[in-house]
Amino acid sequence: MTGMEFAGQLSMGLVLIGATMGSALGIGAAAQAAAGAWAKEAKAGKPLNFSYIILTGMPLSQTIYGFILMLVGMSPLIIGETPLTSTHPGTLLGIGIAGGIAELVSAWIQGIIGAAGCRSISEGEGKGLVFIIISMGIVETVGLFGFVFLMMVLPG
Repeated sequence: MTGMEFAGQLSMGLVLIGATMGSALGIGAAAQAAAGAWAKEAKAGKPLNFSYIILTGMPLSQTIYGFILMLVGMSPLIIGETPLTSTHPGTLLGIGIAGGIAELVSAWIQGIIGAAGCRSISEGEGKGLVFIIISMGIVETVGLFGFVFLMMVLPG
């Protein structure tokens, strides 16, 4: 196996690494804000707002996009066909890096918006959830476009 073949095989792992890192960072950001909002509500004797769970969980979808892209890119190796990593290693490396970065940034920013949304809902008497979800959905679309466009250029 040449260095480029190895890089081609590694590339599909890069997609999943980026996607899972982004999801973890985004969930972490939103969850910290949710915990603060719940503490504020508990201290005030109010019921805890479930909306924060929705905002915390939204960055998880980029992990799914990364996983699917990785599986499709690696499927020739899994089913024993001529490896794409032998015939298109540079292309796969580019797809792996681009996919990993697209999903990482999308999930992370989505979590940051979710964190701001938790604070906004907490301070705004529970109003604005739909607008926050729409804002997070716009960032979700960036991750989805990255996934779909890279699937379209995947060799095979």
